[in-house]
Amino acid sequence: MSLSPDQMLEMYRRMATIRAFTHRAYQESLSGNIPSPVQATGGEEASAVGVCAALRPTDRITGTHRSIGHAIAKGLELGPLMAELYGRTNGCCGGKGGAMHIADFQRGMLGANGIVGGGLPIAAGAALAAQLEGSGGVAVAFFGDGASNEGTFHSTLNLASIWKLPMVFVCENNGWAIAVPASYALSVTDVSVRAVSYDIPGLTVDGSDVLAVYEAASHAVARARSGEGPTLIECKTRRFPLTGSEPPEPPSLDDGGSGYADPVPAFAAALGLGPGQLQEAHREVVRALDDAAEFAGSGPVPGPEDALTGVFAG
Repeated sequence: MSLSPDQMLEMYRRMATIRAFTHRAYQESLSGNIPSPVQATGGEEASAVGVCAALRPTDRITGTHRSIGHAIAKGLELGPLMAELYGRTNGCCGGKGGAMHIADFQRGMLGANGIVGGGLPIAAGAALAAQLEGSGGVAVAFFGDGASNEGTFHSTLNLASIWKLPMVFVCENNGWAIAVPASYALSVTDVSVRAVSYDIPGLTVDGSDVLAVYEAASHAVARARSGEGPTLIECKTRRFPLTGSEPPEPPSLDDGGSGYADPVPAFAAALGLGPGQLQEAHREVVRALDDAAEFAGSGPVPGPEDALTGVFAG
């Protein structure tokens, strides 16, 4: 499934934006502007962008407690996203969700989730809705290797397989569930082999290669749209810790011994972007983040009268 040069350049911009946004949010948290924790997503940009590039704007996704990247990849505006982290009423959730509960239904982001594996059944519900509507819509559930040991993972895969839901399961396996290594907690080397138990396709891809992720996601999405049911994709990757620095140039391609390269400079190299192009792209990103921070700071904090707004009642 071919991509035009413009499409690939846009994918690079989104990956660079995710990396820079996360670092900027970390800096803003150190300065006291962001009260909620900011979770590191560096190193996982390719899985978010590669999957979301294969989706339509009307398709829906659910995320994890590390979903800033998923939100940006799905097209959320940076200003309201930053304002949400600031806890301001001009945020995408009115300032009441924070970094772990980002949502924007208009853009198909059904929500990040602080509960490990909590987004899986929500995405299945969205896939069932799309199936009943006959809209050709697809739902994607992002989750980590730790969530693949949760009951929600197994029960959701089972139900999605039985009902042939138009759904894609994306496991971002960075080798760690907080401080527990995947080699200790998983009974299998590859999470993707668990798809066999539910009679659905499962494959493992290099999660630092955005084009490999895009190709796998495109096939899985096409399969889901055609009524053939779900697919499990495991993106093997690594996660970089947050630091207070935001270098103007991308970090090195060194894989840190993990076998998985840094996806942002790796894709820049694959595209053949020169130093001038990289500098201009990063200047654009910095300007966008400055605007986002200014927008976020301009909004008021929620008041007592906002406590019951945005609440669903049965």
